[in-house]
Amino acid sequence: MEKKMEFHGSDLEKVAAYYHIPQEQIVCFSANVNPLGVSEKAKDKLIQHLDILSRYPDREYQTLRETIGAYCHTSPEHIIVGNGSTELLSLLISQICAKRALVLGPTYSEYAREISLTGGTLTEYHLKEEHNFALDTDDLLLHLTDAYDLLILCNPNNPTSSAILKSDMERILAHCSQNSIFVMVDETYAEFAPSISEITAIPFTKHYQNLMVIRGVSKFFAAPGLRFGYGITGNQTLREQLLTHQDPWSLNSVGAFVGEEMLKDEDYIQQTWNLIDSERTRLYQRLTSFPSIKVYPPYANFILIQILKEDVRSLDVFEAALKEGLMIRDCSSFQSLNGEFIRFCIMKPEDNDRLLECLWKVLE
Repeated sequence: MEKKMEFHGSDLEKVAAYYHIPQEQIVCFSANVNPLGVSEKAKDKLIQHLDILSRYPDREYQTLRETIGAYCHTSPEHIIVGNGSTELLSLLISQICAKRALVLGPTYSEYAREISLTGGTLTEYHLKEEHNFALDTDDLLLHLTDAYDLLILCNPNNPTSSAILKSDMERILAHCSQNSIFVMVDETYAEFAPSISEITAIPFTKHYQNLMVIRGVSKFFAAPGLRFGYGITGNQTLREQLLTHQDPWSLNSVGAFVGEEMLKDEDYIQQTWNLIDSERTRLYQRLTSFPSIKVYPPYANFILIQILKEDVRSLDVFEAALKEGLMIRDCSSFQSLNGEFIRFCIMKPEDNDRLLECLWKVLE
């Protein structure tokens, strides 16, 4: 089939319509959402408290911020909540109003869109394939001059699944502080990491005024429809500025209530991490035995591979998987990702086995 459209990870409806496949017959490996679905405890709690729809949420979101603080080991006074991480990302960029921003790429396209809306320019610092897309921190610091006023980091990064460890993150933050560069860290996938304590930048918000960390519940807690996100910064002047420009009651009553219950469900959190960590290890080991691909070490709940088999395109693999009812991500739409790449998230073992079998047929 000739390529007529490019699809993003959450375009399940578009893919189903374009290829004439019922949505319910597709296992979605492209959206990077926890395969366990929403916490059963949180769903049960919501059913018991549907009357919250008749009440406004607490304008200060006090108990929710306390729950987030306990979950993230930070002060509730450093937290702002919002209508998904996307709202907070947009709000922060609009208030920083950067003239020149730097982003590590290839990465999530929404950053470029938000920068363009403020009239700023975005430069992409290219992670190098020959280094497995791992950051060369020394080289990055050479590029980070006071000509930039914003640095955007997705950690772990999408789509490479590479990560910046805490020792390097602190070097970056210190350097940016000295050069008056604000740092936004998108930790959408941090909770999936083999060791979250080795990569999260949240502890640094106590010491660096030029930092905000943004998270949400779309991926780890399998709740993209809830539109609940939160940001953490120790810069109280900035936090007050964001609150001043944020619409009141930005997060609805359901989002505030269920979000709190999700973060309290320790069994679900541990079960999710156990599943992702064990399957990530198993899949990575299996994929390294494939003769015609290169697989990159993953820190998130998804794996990026490069197709090395001659005359096989990423679209070919995408469509072969789709014929088996498996929707992966054709990465040809990611700017600066040169070559034939696909990305897929970690699902339940039986679905992962189906995908491995499909990939072997196409790429052996």
